[in-house]
Amino acid sequence: MIMKKFSVVIAGGGSTFTPGIVLMLLDNLDRFPIRSIKFYDNDAKRQKIVAKACEIYLKEHAPEIEFTYTTDPQRAFSDVDFVLAHIRVGKYAMRELDEKIPLKYGVVGQETCGPGGLAYGMRSIGGVIEILNYMEEYSPNAWMLNYSNPAAIVAEATRRLRPDSKILNICDMPIDLEEKMADMCGLKSRKEMQVSYYGLNHFGWWSEIYDKDGKDLMPEIKEHVAANGFADAIAKTDQHVDQSWLETFQKVRDVYAVDPTTIPNTYLKYYLFPDYVVEHSNPEYTRANEVMDGREKQVFGACKEIIEKGTSKECGFEPDVHASYIVDLACAIAKNTQERFLLIVPNEGAIENFDPSAMVEIPCVVGSNGYEKIVQGAIPRFQKGLMEQQVAVEKLTVEAWIEGSYQKMWQAITLSKTVSSAKVAKDILDDLIEANKDYWPKLS
Repeated sequence: MIMKKFSVVIAGGGSTFTPGIVLMLLDNLDRFPIRSIKFYDNDAKRQKIVAKACEIYLKEHAPEIEFTYTTDPQRAFSDVDFVLAHIRVGKYAMRELDEKIPLKYGVVGQETCGPGGLAYGMRSIGGVIEILNYMEEYSPNAWMLNYSNPAAIVAEATRRLRPDSKILNICDMPIDLEEKMADMCGLKSRKEMQVSYYGLNHFGWWSEIYDKDGKDLMPEIKEHVAANGFADAIAKTDQHVDQSWLETFQKVRDVYAVDPTTIPNTYLKYYLFPDYVVEHSNPEYTRANEVMDGREKQVFGACKEIIEKGTSKECGFEPDVHASYIVDLACAIAKNTQERFLLIVPNEGAIENFDPSAMVEIPCVVGSNGYEKIVQGAIPRFQKGLMEQQVAVEKLTVEAWIEGSYQKMWQAITLSKTVSSAKVAKDILDDLIEANKDYWPKLS
């Protein structure tokens, strides 16, 4: 039986994560055959470096796959089956401002959490909607697998603005943590576990975890997390190995102590311990600087070396293990596997005592016709209260973008659990508006 081969476009072709995604796609050709890979980016210079290196790699390892890269939407999005979107509007220069502006006021400066995350969201909405429009114009039967951050705000925006689009909003952070939990239990992979999980993106909790035989794994995982967070399950190949991540994995121990009936997502430290985060942050050298001096230089250095040598041998490229989640998801749609995934979807009763219009992150069964939510039932008051506050922040941010409303953006930042007062929120907002004048809609 001849298997259908698929055409894929990676939106964000100039990303440092793109080579790892390409290698992961090649590692899975037996179950997800590919006839064409395209890169699309609006930064031609940056994309060219990554694309030229990947072109050499593909010619040496999979010459049968057609490869192109372009800044032309029609060429990129025509005749594709899947759009893998991981864009960063404003690149790392704007991420640096997202982090440093709030810290100037003693507030958490983080890529997806707090005011910096809202600023990033205001930039990302237009970019993701633009890509979705291109897909629907040039390949209306394609699926968009979106893991552009901040995923919660992007998902709420697509719910509001493109409710009928074929888009799945996803995040790889829970997958990373599930791999660590599987390692704690001596399992080979997270796929040997079945989980119950509820929350918002970067704002959730595991409530049940079983192995394939129905054994409850929560007691064993809790013992590990109570002692050392996730820090005792970090693999040498883990992408999250910088010092800032090691501290985050350790801090989960304290986040867990707030509610030891569940296992928390690492990002909850920014909301439950914002004072600790600010105290342990360097306002002159943030995570953005760490990435620019680390991963950014390493990946682009490797790309330039491949181009100069004309070969990818001993290039230092590695498959992005988290990209395997994207391949799994694409396979579920292409082959109707009915596999379980954590997706960011409209609640609509899946969490019975929570806002039905909220974009929640929960397990879903995925097949060729989309997804079916797995009901999580009622959630505890503590989590419900935190989630209600955070989902209001996300909805106000999207409304501010749609309406061009300064008032709603001020309210969104004020309502964030990371911000101490409305005055501080306004001071941060005014600085963010000036910094983002080339990216945000005009607010009035």
